[in-house]
Amino acid sequence: MTGHYFILCLFVLSGCIALLAALFNWDWFFTAGNSQSVVRRLGRNWARLLYGFCGVALIGLAIYFFQEIRAVL
Repeated sequence: MTGHYFILCLFVLSGCIALLAALFNWDWFFTAGNSQSVVRRLGRNWARLLYGFCGVALIGLAIYFFQEIRAVL
């Protein structure tokens, strides 16, 4: 079961990083190679909105799956 909690922690961590990067407009995040394609296609402001939404979604999914795991146990 500890593997499940590790994955949930990764979900929360990546969600927090994406959400904080969107809120604080972190330059290092939006100039990284992986996010540059999104910034080029959508523009920086829309990319911030997308990453903010993805961050909230990842955190929400982690909470949902945590509740599901606890219900099974």
